Amino acid sequence: MHDHPGTVAILAYKGLCVFEFGIALEIFGLPRPELDVPWYKCQIAAVDSGPMYALGGIQISVDAGLELLDSAQTIIIPGWRSRHEAPPEALLHALRSAHARGARLLSICSGVFLLAATGLLDGKTVTTHWQLSDELAERFPLITVDPNVLYVDSGQLITSAGSAAGIDACLHLIVRDFGTHIANSVARRLVMAPQRTGGQSQFIVTPVSKSPRNELTRVLQWAREHLDEPLSVCEMASQVAMSERTFLRRFVETTGLSPKAWLQQERLSRARDLLESTDQSTTSIAQVCGYRSVESFRKAFRNTVGLPPSVYRERFGSGVTCEQAAWLTRC
Repeated sequence: MHDHPGTVAILAYKGLCVFEFGIALEIFGLPRPELDVPWYKCQIAAVDSGPMYALGGIQISVDAGLELLDSAQTIIIPGWRSRHEAPPEALLHALRSAHARGARLLSICSGVFLLAATGLLDGKTVTTHWQLSDELAERFPLITVDPNVLYVDSGQLITSAGSAAGIDACLHLIVRDFGTHIANSVARRLVMAPQRTGGQSQFIVTPVSKSPRNELTRVLQWAREHLDEPLSVCEMASQVAMSERTFLRRFVETTGLSPKAWLQQERLSRARDLLESTDQSTTSIAQVCGYRSVESFRKAFRNTVGLPPSVYRERFGSGVTCEQAAWLTRC
């Protein structure tokens, strides 16, 4: 017998992020009689007065205003309309008060900026969309930002990464309330894996190096054309007739990386391209990308991307078969 999980209040505001809002409403607001457990009471709390229009011009109907936060056991922050706009003080006060009485606060994607503005995240580790992580860390230096995970559970405070990661965080909350069996059933209805493997690293595009100086343009291009070889600093420096010491200094100034780190980035970027666009074997890709063994390639790929090469190909490869697609959506 499960206790009633209480009321989930989902914030609604002018300029509402519709996808994130839909995630919360689908998971907590949809009746689930097939589960035979007391489900959440879901209500929508208005942040602003008057008519509220979401992105796309959709008008949002609400149950009440911020007073709903006085009794909600869980509060969902589905994104936030502007990272550069100071949130309403009444909203910040309501969130602080809710937290003080024991309510749980869950943010999706940019919603963490609103949560951070309350001061409740100071001294804690959080996450957000990888494109926003640097800005969040810079604006709120008392917060530790982990850009690689899908969500962070700090007890009463749960933060999730890019929009779809809100599903992972919400399912995690259901695990806390009802256990994995119920969470798996909800995931199955969503046609989603109950627990996704890997973090945000699998979605982050390899950063483009700073524009190289003319004297290094040739060596960078040469190295990209010889990634299958065990390149050394000495060999790279000889391409531009520099001493190793001068080459290392110029290289770091130009790319922001050491030659070893840059080569690793380039090799894994090439590997990702090959996994996505070809049916070459993992062994062949390891050789083409300059790894001494397939084992060292698998380890490097997993440590950086967060997934084994085979799983990355299944998720992002252009040649996914029907059988593979069925497996990916099976719960």
